[in-house]
Amino acid sequence: MSIFSDSNRRTFLGQGLTGLGTIALSRMLGAELGVSAGSVISPKVKRVIFLSMAGGPSHLETFDFKPKLRELHGKPMPESFTKGQQLAQLQGKKLNCFGAQHDFSRHGQCGMEISNIFPNIAKHADEIALVRSMHTKQINHDPAHTFMNTGSIIPGRASMGSWVLYGLGSESQSLPGFVVLTSVGGGQAQPISSRQWSSGFLPGHLQGVEFQSAGDPVHYVRNPGGVTTEAQKQLIATVNRLNSLSAARTSDAEIATRIEQYELAFRMQSSVPELMGYEGETKQTFDLYGCTPGDGSFASNCLLARRLAERGVRFIQVYHRGWDHHGGVKNGTATTAKLVDQGTSALLTDLKQRGMLDDTLVVWGGEFGRTPMAQGDGRDHHIKAFSIFLAGGGIKGGTVHGETDELGYGIAKDPVSVHDLHATLLHLLGLDHQRLTYRAQGLDQKLTGVEPAAVIKQILA
Repeated sequence: MSIFSDSNRRTFLGQGLTGLGTIALSRMLGAELGVSAGSVISPKVKRVIFLSMAGGPSHLETFDFKPKLRELHGKPMPESFTKGQQLAQLQGKKLNCFGAQHDFSRHGQCGMEISNIFPNIAKHADEIALVRSMHTKQINHDPAHTFMNTGSIIPGRASMGSWVLYGLGSESQSLPGFVVLTSVGGGQAQPISSRQWSSGFLPGHLQGVEFQSAGDPVHYVRNPGGVTTEAQKQLIATVNRLNSLSAARTSDAEIATRIEQYELAFRMQSSVPELMGYEGETKQTFDLYGCTPGDGSFASNCLLARRLAERGVRFIQVYHRGWDHHGGVKNGTATTAKLVDQGTSALLTDLKQRGMLDDTLVVWGGEFGRTPMAQGDGRDHHIKAFSIFLAGGGIKGGTVHGETDELGYGIAKDPVSVHDLHATLLHLLGLDHQRLTYRAQGLDQKLTGVEPAAVIKQILA
């Protein structure tokens, strides 16, 4: 995949910068090398839209109803569950059971139990695979996000979006291959660091690019008054020639990334305004999502995610910050759910109507779950169990995989790790998580690391 237009390529190569050409070529071909090393199956999907529910949604109020927990509401939590276990803010405190604060109903032909706070998502019960047996290692938000995104708590590791872009490249010539969108509301909004979409030790041009959710998605995407496109092109060419001289002198591979970024930024000056123009979108589409384009809402970001997917963006991560409910979990989860329910449902419906759901993987979930024990009228962080769901190409809809124990504290059947989720995501894209590697720090690095990881075959079509 080339990031240069034909005219710019001729200008660039005409400078005779063999050293830089070698560096840039090796970096641009990195994705193709990843495919040859890691692809051993036919891909089921072309792209991923990861709906990241930041803050730790309570599985007990959303996708994992526990009648026994409700029966024991207000009574002491059996010590057999919690003795010697890692807790966050409840460590050393009296632990009482806290029953589900919302009712659940069965939906679809599969009879999947889903909380009543998700009336729209529930309509897709027969299209989603619900995993109730997720677990993780990190009990605080930032390291838990880092683990979910990179498969490691060690700083400097590459995010899953960057790994996907490394393995497959981008279908888009005019937009970043990995885009991040954020929205907020409904609960305590934990910050999300840009480290979460870093390329780490992978080449810099593979990192995620955050788009703003309101107004211009990219700052300074439009030329200031008096600056023409031709003048901008000449400026880019001049800057790139200077960078090329520096690269030839220092052999610094990061300079090739800088050149690529300038070239992409120039092309985005045309592609981004078109992306945000929303020409061709109907009133029915806006009503489906229940949003005004660019209003900063999760629903608006879901619509933008679909438009990005149509334009060849390989990995789109849509964060909603608002699921941290240490107190007021009943009203908090209902409020936050209302902010994401219609947008999530609309995205699935829209993709299906356009024939895109067959080659798109949609993932919905947070970084961990919440405790079955009360924290006042809320719940603390919980790493032993939480729920996610997947939908789209290669997924067996109407499936429930894994079980938690009768109180929703730990995994009772078919545990699924973050590494398993990553292995499954790569598998559906046609990549073998064991063979998709990058040499860094003296090791063949992998998204799934060195611990055991397995594709979740039970949820595959």
